[in-house]
Amino acid sequence: MFIRNERSIKEFMQSYPVVSTIVIINLALWLLINFLQLPIGLLFRDWAIGYNLYIAAGQYWRLITPVFLHGDIMHVLFNSFSLVLFGPALEQMLGKFKFIIAYLSVGIIGNIATYLFEPLQYVHLGASGSIYGLFGIYVFMMLFRKELIDSGSSQMIKTIVIIGLIMTFLRPNTNIFAHLGGFVGGLLIALLILKNVHAYNPWQRRRYDMDDDSIQFNPNRWNKKRILPAKLKQNLPWIIIGILALFGLLSRFF
Repeated sequence: MFIRNERSIKEFMQSYPVVSTIVIINLALWLLINFLQLPIGLLFRDWAIGYNLYIAAGQYWRLITPVFLHGDIMHVLFNSFSLVLFGPALEQMLGKFKFIIAYLSVGIIGNIATYLFEPLQYVHLGASGSIYGLFGIYVFMMLFRKELIDSGSSQMIKTIVIIGLIMTFLRPNTNIFAHLGGFVGGLLIALLILKNVHAYNPWQRRRYDMDDDSIQFNPNRWNKKRILPAKLKQNLPWIIIGILALFGLLSRFF
């Protein structure tokens, strides 16, 4: 479920438009606010960042808008890369609308937990609550809907969740309540959103790329030396993002 084998970024975007759109929004806002530091970007940050004092004053949109804001480059890359890995299977299984509802709902629950348990002066941003919410949905599958998730994916989720929850308490400057709130929120909403859902089908995303009555023939099928560089070139952006995200993860641990 979590091994990305799309042949190009274009194919990924066609197959998983919601995940792709969220990642583009995350990166675009980071560029506007943190890299280019344009006045309109800084103005949006001040309007959208999570600030408990302003939420208490009635600015309730700040319970959702922080999900699309990030701090440094590793913060946005790590969260976006996590979404690229763990979001596609759920987007296919749930459908576009239910996936959007799930992603935003767990993010809101995480931010509500932050508001309830952190002081009024607390300021926060990031999509971690939503990412942990997705983990919560997968854990629900592992416990109650085992037919929806294979054993290999279950082991991967179990390992990542355990490490993630441990690091939540060990790593400084972490929004603990967003992580825990999002995770619990994922467990809670999974009971509703997983109704009438079928297991992930890795072949479904390629239906648009195949003709029912045509014979597919690759004239270069024997030329293995040419195929490998082509695949490497197509997936080079994913490789770069993955390496940067890995360095970001390691820097957070050490």
